[in-house]
Amino acid sequence: MATLVARGPRRGGTPESGHRRRSLPGWLAVCGMLFAVAWGGNEFTPLLVMYRLESGMSAQVVNLLLGAYVLGIVPALLVGGPLSDRYGRRPLMFPAPFLCVAGSVLLALGSETAALLFAGRVLSGLALGLVMAVGTSWVKELSQAPFDPKASAGAGASRASLALTLGFLLGAVVAASLAQFAPMAAVLPYTVNVVITLLLAVAMFGAPETLERGGGARRLVDDLKVPSALHRRFLQVVVPMAPWVFGASASAYAVLPNLLADRVPGQEIGFSGLMCLIALACGVVAQRLIGRLAVTDSVRPVIVALAVTAVGMALAAWATATSSVPAAMVAAAVLGAGYGTLLVTGLREVQRVAGPDGLAGLTAVFYSISYLGFFVPAVLEALTPWFDHQVMFGAGALLALVCVVVVALCPKRPVPSDEAR
Repeated sequence: MATLVARGPRRGGTPESGHRRRSLPGWLAVCGMLFAVAWGGNEFTPLLVMYRLESGMSAQVVNLLLGAYVLGIVPALLVGGPLSDRYGRRPLMFPAPFLCVAGSVLLALGSETAALLFAGRVLSGLALGLVMAVGTSWVKELSQAPFDPKASAGAGASRASLALTLGFLLGAVVAASLAQFAPMAAVLPYTVNVVITLLLAVAMFGAPETLERGGGARRLVDDLKVPSALHRRFLQVVVPMAPWVFGASASAYAVLPNLLADRVPGQEIGFSGLMCLIALACGVVAQRLIGRLAVTDSVRPVIVALAVTAVGMALAAWATATSSVPAAMVAAAVLGAGYGTLLVTGLREVQRVAGPDGLAGLTAVFYSISYLGFFVPAVLEALTPWFDHQVMFGAGALLALVCVVVVALCPKRPVPSDEAR
């Protein structure tokens, strides 16, 4: 196969000098696309209430539409990540902005048609899968020598997770605000994303490639394998915490707003956007704070992240039991902090475990497991004939504590591992 190696100095200059001549640092240009595509992926979330109340769709249908983009995310992650380890970051990131734009256009056209909304969500998922696997790896490589020799250890994970979280946050808040207060509620939010994505795509196309083809021979199918996914630390630390990443955020700004919509009559969409703002703003703050802990091989940051999530689930149970809007806001804040800490610590664990040629592939596996959490709203809705939401949230808190114990039992191992995979 064509192997990939770190790009060396180019004729006429070094990567550093070429980097200085650019109007934007390479990592920032790629983060812009992570931001835009994350915006497109989450702009749909606060509009769930609108589709349920104004388009007559059932709660189960809108929750399935929320999770539909996982059908695009997972294949894009599992194929795009390993292929970018083979062919480079830029070629695999190239389709992302166009898929994002196509997804937003279909969502804008499909306010009354579940099939169009479904297709738009899948396209948005394909775009998000590419930027999460390929873009996260690209940012990590552009956040180290020779492209950014002054960057601190772990800067790549922090920058990528922050760009994604800001995109998720602003996408949801702007969409909710426009849908609540502006005309063309079902069209204007998606139009904004189309414009932002096309503008930021121009900057991304100018970012330097970090990998290039080398010699060697290996089958393409072998590149799609991710042997580091069998690493003991990945299995015992990353796998138990990964579904909670988006399970926590979906609970905060997809489940709780729908459960309490009748407490804010006439302001349901705005309330949903406010819950997104609270959760993801707390996620941004938590990412900055946890970054100071997540710099060693200790599993302590992951334990902290899971413990915060357990508290958030318990608070969600309290909020649903009391039907209290202030309690729901507190729960959203804590669940958002759980999401933020889980995301950045998970990415840093992946970067420790992955070998030099398998970063994008293992990142793809991590995100694929993480996005299972976006089916939490649909699962909870399906279980409502048998269980109250406060019972299910309480069970979630206990399950998060079980994951704390599993992670805490993992011995400190050297990473990347020389163990059998």
